[in-house]
Amino acid sequence: MGHSSQSFSLKEADVAILAVDDEPRMLDSLLACLKPYRLNIDTALGGARACEKLLAGHYDLVLLDLNMPDIDGHQVLEFAAEHGLRCPFIVVSGESSFDAVTKALRHGVSDYLKKPYSVDELVTTVSNVLQQQLLQKEHNLMQLRLQQSEGLHRYIVNSSPDIIFMLDKRGRITFINEKVEALLGYKRSELIGRPCLNLIDHEDRNKAIYYYHKGAAESQGGANFEICLRRKGPSHLPRHFDITLFPVDNSQLVADHISGVSGSVIYGAARDITEQKEAEEFISFQAYHDTLTRLPNRALFKDRLSLAINQATRNKQMLAVMFLDLDRFKNINDTLGHSIGDLLLEKVARRLELVLRSGDTLSRFGGDEFTLLLPALNSNQDAMQIAEKIIATLREPFDVDGMQLFVGVSIGIALYPESGSNIEQLIKNADQAMYHVKERGKDGYCFYAASMSDDLSRQVKLERDLRVALEANQFVVYYQPLIEIATGAIVGVEALVRWQHPERGVICPVEFITFAEETRLINEIGRRVLVAACTEVKRWIDITGHKLRLAVNFSPVQMDDQDFVDLLHSVLQETGFPVEMFELELTENTFIHNLDHIAGKIERLVDHGMTVAIDDFGTGYSSLNYLNKLPIHTLKIDRCFIQQIPNLEDGSSCVVNAITAMAKGLHLNIVAEGVETREQLDYVRELGCNEAQGFYCGRPQPGEAVLDLIAAQQQLSLGSLA
Repeated sequence: MGHSSQSFSLKEADVAILAVDDEPRMLDSLLACLKPYRLNIDTALGGARACEKLLAGHYDLVLLDLNMPDIDGHQVLEFAAEHGLRCPFIVVSGESSFDAVTKALRHGVSDYLKKPYSVDELVTTVSNVLQQQLLQKEHNLMQLRLQQSEGLHRYIVNSSPDIIFMLDKRGRITFINEKVEALLGYKRSELIGRPCLNLIDHEDRNKAIYYYHKGAAESQGGANFEICLRRKGPSHLPRHFDITLFPVDNSQLVADHISGVSGSVIYGAARDITEQKEAEEFISFQAYHDTLTRLPNRALFKDRLSLAINQATRNKQMLAVMFLDLDRFKNINDTLGHSIGDLLLEKVARRLELVLRSGDTLSRFGGDEFTLLLPALNSNQDAMQIAEKIIATLREPFDVDGMQLFVGVSIGIALYPESGSNIEQLIKNADQAMYHVKERGKDGYCFYAASMSDDLSRQVKLERDLRVALEANQFVVYYQPLIEIATGAIVGVEALVRWQHPERGVICPVEFITFAEETRLINEIGRRVLVAACTEVKRWIDITGHKLRLAVNFSPVQMDDQDFVDLLHSVLQETGFPVEMFELELTENTFIHNLDHIAGKIERLVDHGMTVAIDDFGTGYSSLNYLNKLPIHTLKIDRCFIQQIPNLEDGSSCVVNAITAMAKGLHLNIVAEGVETREQLDYVRELGCNEAQGFYCGRPQPGEAVLDLIAAQQQLSLGSLA
């Protein structure tokens, strides 16, 4: 009705009243008495009309006469009851017998007013009944709201993604929502009245007890912590939960009598954070472990090494850092593919873990490199024993995808404190010792020594000097003549790089080519040699009119470059060098890594019109399979076989004979390298070699000197014709 019971006023009451009587003058009297209060009053003349209006409209109060000829007041009350019309009735009647009054009260009338009545009596009675009606409506509304609130509360609690619970003073569960069944597998009936500690993992129980008392004692803020709760059944792993506890204020607990949680001192929520914790652990694992081998990565290795150094310093102990590099792994990875290489690395990691002590840390440092921390050593003998175990275990074959693969390992060892006092020094020095093993033939171990730093310093200086040489254009091209054995005429030249050092003079490639390949500087050095040689020999051809074959040697590193074919073709086009006079020289080692890949590049070059020569034949690749797969034109017999001619006792000449016979069978051009005597030249001539190269035929010289030789030979030839 829009008015509070505390401020009820009949003058302000917005109510609808139905007055029922069989005498019109009595209805007029009622209207006159209530007119000052501006009430909404409707009238019904007789009981029948009253029943019609009660069905048709809504009334807050009915003033009802009992004695009516058609349908009396008692019948009207019965009609209202039958039709569920629950508005209050005030009987206004001249009938005052005990039976009549009793019967009316049994029908639920709110009050009884005897005719004749005074105005004040009527107003007071109407006001009291309406006020009671208002109070009842407010009570009913409050009950409805309370029921709705409790229903909503139960819905929210049971629909919550968290476990909601209440505990008593002894830590027993007085309430828990339905989510516990989905997350932990328990029914609510199994847990009510049971200690909450039964759900908590043993390792977290003391923590839970502490925070239970903390949450119960604090009026604000409560307590928040993480624990593991056990799922139902012995085989289920615990799940991680974030727990929030608050003290219960029983004076404000609305539903003690409804929910049955009286006596509770703690209420809280348990949020399942298992997936979040697993995600955090996974991210943390990825941050500090190698995803392939699942070993610690270099970040975690350095962290553990730092702790080990601190502990060794306090305890005055020795520790060792090992740097391990797999031998022959690159060949396997390049020839069989990265997937096989990855499988091999995983197996290597598992095998290495088997020979380590519990406190050791094995890490994958990158690629096929591993580092190993050995804390708390008694002497360097301990490190030696572990290194020997590692070498022995890795020598055994690995079964990878149905193949037996063999790798070795080179191990460098740096001891603390004698070989370094901090993380970076120990790792660097172990790495340096490992490279020392590589240089000595691989598959072994070596302790770091101070003299190794001098070698490293020389390498650093050499790389710096090579870069300076490139910037200063200190690399020049020398040329060694190739002669036709039958005529002695110069038919071609081989381009050879020299380093014109400002202090040391001319440096031969044997001193810097290998290092240039390791640092990949060989690509830029080779490009400059190629451009310079093509430009210069093209000029000779133009000057002399003499067709010369230009042979240029390329390393495996250059051939691996994906742009190699395009680079070579573009240089020949830019310099105008005749493609058919260009010969690509490759050593047998070029084919070790990936024969099919190299064959594809060579075929593209041959398609452009170039020729291909195999340099230093007989000293590299153990298989001759490439002779069938590659479009080869020239075979150059290595100088080591030529130099022994004609000493037949050690069989060297027989090797030359065999190579020559094979090359003839393949219809290849045969070049004898390293011819230094007349006797050697005569021997290879008799065998049927086509061309010769060596000091006897002409030493490597600057371009102008070779051009003079060609010009002099031309003059001699012209003179003989004259």
